[in-house]
Amino acid sequence: MCSIIGCIHNESSSDVADVLVESMGKMEYRGYDSVGVATLNDAKISLKKGVGKVSDVNHQLSLDGLKGRVGIGHTRWATHGGVNESNAHPHVCARGEIAVVHNGIIENHLSLKEQLKNNGVVFKSETDTEVIPNLLSLSILKEKDIKNAVIKTVSKLTGQYSFIAMLKDKSLIGVKNHEPLILGMGEDGYFLSSDVLGFAKHVDEVIYLDDKQFVIVSNDEYQIYDFDGNPVNLIPTKLSKTFENVEKGNFDHFTLKEIHEQTTSILNSGTKSLDEFDTFYDILKESHRVYITGSGTSYHSALVAKYLFPKIARMSVEPIMSSEMKFFDDCFDEKSTLIAISQSGESADVLNAVEFAKEKKSKVLSIVNTTTSSLVKASDSFIGLNCGYEVGVAATKSFTSQLTILYRLLEKFDPSQNISSQLPVAVNAISEILENKNSVLEISKHLANIDNLYILGRGVHYPIAKESALKIKELSYVHAEGVATGELKHGPLALMDESTYVIVINPKDNPTTYADNISNASEIKSRGAKIIGVSNEPDQIYDYWIPLPTVPSIFYPLIETIPFQLIAYYLSLERGNDPDYPRNLAKCVTVK
Repeated sequence: MCSIIGCIHNESSSDVADVLVESMGKMEYRGYDSVGVATLNDAKISLKKGVGKVSDVNHQLSLDGLKGRVGIGHTRWATHGGVNESNAHPHVCARGEIAVVHNGIIENHLSLKEQLKNNGVVFKSETDTEVIPNLLSLSILKEKDIKNAVIKTVSKLTGQYSFIAMLKDKSLIGVKNHEPLILGMGEDGYFLSSDVLGFAKHVDEVIYLDDKQFVIVSNDEYQIYDFDGNPVNLIPTKLSKTFENVEKGNFDHFTLKEIHEQTTSILNSGTKSLDEFDTFYDILKESHRVYITGSGTSYHSALVAKYLFPKIARMSVEPIMSSEMKFFDDCFDEKSTLIAISQSGESADVLNAVEFAKEKKSKVLSIVNTTTSSLVKASDSFIGLNCGYEVGVAATKSFTSQLTILYRLLEKFDPSQNISSQLPVAVNAISEILENKNSVLEISKHLANIDNLYILGRGVHYPIAKESALKIKELSYVHAEGVATGELKHGPLALMDESTYVIVINPKDNPTTYADNISNASEIKSRGAKIIGVSNEPDQIYDYWIPLPTVPSIFYPLIETIPFQLIAYYLSLERGNDPDYPRNLAKCVTVK
């Protein structure tokens, strides 16, 4: 959830603080409650930290002015302790010799705190993190050796975490246990980070540490060990320079940029994994049971698959929320297959679901954007989204790329669908929606002061209603609810009166369901509610109409998503929010 960064510049290079601040700004989507930097200068740790975004805290405290060629930095998404300066990272041990930044959760921190207090340690924060530098400090005193001190420290920690420790001997220690940590090597020195985006412009090669490994980095060398102390030889890989080009360009926000990038990202989806579609097909057709899992937006992709697979592949797939997987332990065996969908490939709930399935000897297939992720390593086969880096916390282009992967996979079961050849039709329709968004802008203004919004969808459009409601909740903080249209009279209708706005997803892809939706809209309108229609056909029942281009019916879930992404974005602006960094959320949920 948090971002962590560490850097050792070589003797010929400059101070690291400005590089750390720049790096944290690039990774801020991982957490932005508070920020801090610590550097080592003249054998003393200099520390500055505060509450707020990187740019604001840097403006107030001049984080980038700290001196020293060794440093660490952190942006926080709070898990233990309130959002305040004392809980912000980095945290320094009681002896003042070690500073630590940490991502994840130390589950046994309360008992460790009591043990450390008995050793005279006085804690200054409410966080679980502060036990790490103090344990490490005491271990170094006893072991007289950094490697053995790290082994001793991690043996006492329970949980999923990664951390970077800065020592007064000018070394950095990076530890990975179920949370991402990457070592980067460049002309100016070494980097450690939770995300390659943090140091991409400064390094040429990277090493992705595996779980239960740590690295000790000095000015001119590094050594990697496992938690038992055995040396590990990991081969550096060349870093793609595409990571360097993650900028807003001419757009005000990453979110808007990524919405517009979908005209390209959809066509690119899965194109670097074409052989894996055959592998997926071969495994799925031999499976007795197929489950599909994800969290948040990725789960909504799974729900779309639930509607499309029986129709096209003649195969039932059962979606399960990743966080609920533990309640389905009787469903999996060696004849089952789990399809895991994730943008980051590091979401804790998804990884736990995959681990659960593997314990039951089930096959695991993954659809994932980050092809160096933990999810990829845990999978029997994977298909990369290939949609490019997604910085905005709310998923946009990754969702439509997930849908596109599912479409391409369905084509393996029924080539007569000609899905790939028709994708440009859907992309042209999306371009038309993006170019003609006056209705979206007008509706966003009308919705600016509402408290509740209901989005109705029937059949395969129901998952889009849920995803659309999620986007609006995430970015505008309006309570939005996706409702299956047929369930309207089973409860939701009681909530609708003259103050209510209801959006009906109603493309004319099925004459019967189209007419049913119009009838339901009429029932709602008779209660005084305002109706917003999202359709390729206007109707007098709509108070407002968002037009959709006409496309082959299978593509409506893909294109009807776009107006809702735009509504969420512009409604966020109308309500004075920052759409790139919605409150209380982080891009990658790496803690339970």
